[in-house]
Amino acid sequence: MGKTLDFYFDFYSPYGYLAHYKIDAIAERYGYQAHWHAILLGPAFKAVGSKPLLDIPMVGEYSAHDFARTARLEGVPFVMPATFPGATLAAGRAFYWLQDQDSELAKRFAKAAYKAAFAEGRDLLQLDTIKAVAQSVGVDAKALETAIQTDTVKERFKIAVQDSLANGVFGSPFVIVDGEHFWGNDRIPQVEQWLARGGW
Repeated sequence: MGKTLDFYFDFYSPYGYLAHYKIDAIAERYGYQAHWHAILLGPAFKAVGSKPLLDIPMVGEYSAHDFARTARLEGVPFVMPATFPGATLAAGRAFYWLQDQDSELAKRFAKAAYKAAFAEGRDLLQLDTIKAVAQSVGVDAKALETAIQTDTVKERFKIAVQDSLANGVFGSPFVIVDGEHFWGNDRIPQVEQWLARGGW
């Protein structure tokens, strides 16, 4: 097994959405594999005494503008889901249910969910959206619906979120490579430089 880096993301994180387009290619370019971790920003905000960017005076207006501006710069589609922000519990539970069976399938689901939310403006807080996204990548939607309502899968996601906090993750995207922490889409170029140079 090759070297890995850890990519933490919230399904309703616009900057996580932007970063998800790049992280696999950057990792693979330098002989790494990106291991994806779905998280919830709510517990992270609580831990650090913060709140969603759009809820912060002045910062919110700037951030809404920057989300779209950065997407244009990076050449990717961007629309804000009408229900943003929100806790994407069903998406996170679905991700880990899939990851425990097939990590690549879970990653395809995550990418499809990001596309649904921020390229198409669909509501990831609705179970029907999650089922449709899952079906689009070949997952049995009925089986998924049943699985994510079980205590086992709920606990799986809860523990994953707790583990992310224990690992010092407080935002999305967040990358840990070689024990080094990088927070934010604007730090992804530094991640690449770290991999290219072997640190500094």
